[in-house]
Amino acid sequence: MIEKITTWDVKQETCILIGVVTQKQDDAESKEYLEELEFLAYTAGAETKGVFTQKLERPDSSTFLGSGKIQEIKDFIDEHDIDLAIFDDELTPSQMKNIEKVLDIKILDRTNLILDIFAARARTSYARTQVELAQCQYLLPRLTRLWTHLERQKGGIGMRGPGESQIETDRRLITQKITLLKKKLTKIDKQMASQRGNRGALVRVALIGYTNVGKSTLMNSLGKTDVLAEDKLFATLDTTVRKIVIGNLPFLLTDTVGFIRKLPTQLIESFKSTLDEVREADMLIHVVDVSHESYEGHMAAVNKVLVDINADNKPTLTVFNKVDLWKGKTNEEGFTPILEDVIGRWNNELDDDSIFISATTKDNFDSLRESLYRMAGAIHGKRFPFEGYLY
Repeated sequence: MIEKITTWDVKQETCILIGVVTQKQDDAESKEYLEELEFLAYTAGAETKGVFTQKLERPDSSTFLGSGKIQEIKDFIDEHDIDLAIFDDELTPSQMKNIEKVLDIKILDRTNLILDIFAARARTSYARTQVELAQCQYLLPRLTRLWTHLERQKGGIGMRGPGESQIETDRRLITQKITLLKKKLTKIDKQMASQRGNRGALVRVALIGYTNVGKSTLMNSLGKTDVLAEDKLFATLDTTVRKIVIGNLPFLLTDTVGFIRKLPTQLIESFKSTLDEVREADMLIHVVDVSHESYEGHMAAVNKVLVDINADNKPTLTVFNKVDLWKGKTNEEGFTPILEDVIGRWNNELDDDSIFISATTKDNFDSLRESLYRMAGAIHGKRFPFEGYLY
């Protein structure tokens, strides 16, 4: 007699993280990236059991790491029953295949992990299409390492060439799917461009920033909205637009997907329309998690993307968020700056275009609203010079 099972015990996957220290990426940067990778793994639902690094002039073209380090990792995996190994850098198809043979567990690289998180987080049909395109583009050169075949959506009698192998069939199918997804996104992009054009002449303000800095929380606090906000990376993928009114000034506020260092090129291409929201905005609110010890690196990563998409010349209000979590950071001389010193520094560097707040506790929100009213109002005043706004 078969016993009926009414509950399921889902085992949380365990993982190890692997990175390299090179001339282009020193110990401090490697440590920082691996900490971020651990947060990505946590967001994806994995528990990190170990971290491995190796100093190399350049990653090995065959196995990414040296043979001794690979064996050390293999011994750890066998001893601790690890489910998957996650590499901080993108692996080539041959590297992934060779490593998988030695370690005999599932292998992911940073790009694959981020794509997996995006796939889990996508809610709308548009976001799912964007993610699916990025996954197909990532998968295409890696078909040779798959153990199972793609579902045949098209093929069979009259569709295969003479002697066509399974891998050739799969490659043709996925190439066709990429073409269809691109056509679908092009159609949706035109619809979204039309929607942006139909929003009237209201000033458009876009929230930008590194992932998990509190953009969605800030939007909820400013607009009394209910945008999903979690302490996880990429909690929000879908672009959200809300009308905000401060005083007598209405404007449109857009919440966009967060940026991250080493962002897969496939995602940059797939999320073109999300970046268009930034490109076509009248002004930007750059949200920064000032409590994070690497917040300056996060700012630099966001500013680089702005340069890449030609959006770096827009009026920008830099909002340093999470002052309620400020703990300071000790520098090489053992000095820990106090928050007032940090505020003074950035007020000096950014003039009046910076503000320090907490989106959770609403610290300094009156000053934030005044800054938004002043900057958005100046743009509105040029567009409607006879409405009598005072900025």
